[in-house]
Amino acid sequence: MKICFNEATTMKHSTLEKDLAYCEKYGYDLIEIRLDKLRDYLTRNTIEDLADFFRKSRIKPFAFNALEFITFRDDEGNKEILDNLRFLCEMGDIIDCKKIVIVPTFDIGDYTRVEIKNESVKRITELAKIADGYSVKLAFEFVGYPNCSVNRFEQAYDIVKTVDLDNVGIVLDCFHFHAMGSDIRDLKVADGKKIFIFHIDDSEDLPIGALRDDKRLWPGDGVIDLDEILAALKVIGYDEMVSVELFRPEYWDMDIEETIKVGKEKTKEVVSKFFYVE
Repeated sequence: MKICFNEATTMKHSTLEKDLAYCEKYGYDLIEIRLDKLRDYLTRNTIEDLADFFRKSRIKPFAFNALEFITFRDDEGNKEILDNLRFLCEMGDIIDCKKIVIVPTFDIGDYTRVEIKNESVKRITELAKIADGYSVKLAFEFVGYPNCSVNRFEQAYDIVKTVDLDNVGIVLDCFHFHAMGSDIRDLKVADGKKIFIFHIDDSEDLPIGALRDDKRLWPGDGVIDLDEILAALKVIGYDEMVSVELFRPEYWDMDIEETIKVGKEKTKEVVSKFFYVE
């Protein structure tokens, strides 16, 4: 299993250049590039500079993170999503980054579950057809908050299976899986090939529905049964990558190099019980 760094873990103070330098130093295989950090990078560099870095380096780009709030948008909002999608697809062509995370919308009002599913299927299908023209895959990420329109694994997986396109899969995030009480039995019968991205993290011990991103912890430091999730992934044949993703303010305020170093160590310690990692 390859170890990936998600730039949310150093979101407050770092840059793409710093993240890449320290991830290379500590032997990460992959990186998920945040859209905001990419745009910031391009104020000082060119996309060809980034492509040249990856050609010379061990670490490779795995995904862009993220197109947020893709459903229940007005015309202006839909245009923004489509513009950002094409931008990322074009950048991905140059640096060979062929996955994009897409995120459902929050606080949508009194839509039924059927209406949410239908809207999600419609919008993802539209985006996927554009992405396919660039050979890009879309990874749909449910968010384990009560006010997110898609907040449990089985709900997101059902949407992805209904879309039924080869370039559409799911993001499995351990925190979001735990936060709204997703059922491990649903993961155990899922198709491992439809899991495009695996985010690892841990959590403080709060009730279902009360957790927010600032309660994330390093893998192995909290109450999430990561062993159970990793064992289920092994059974269904998923072993591609694992990305450490934290949004904890005190980790943002740590020394950037130390944050990236600890993230690699903590992730490897937990994952290596089930998968080979370098």
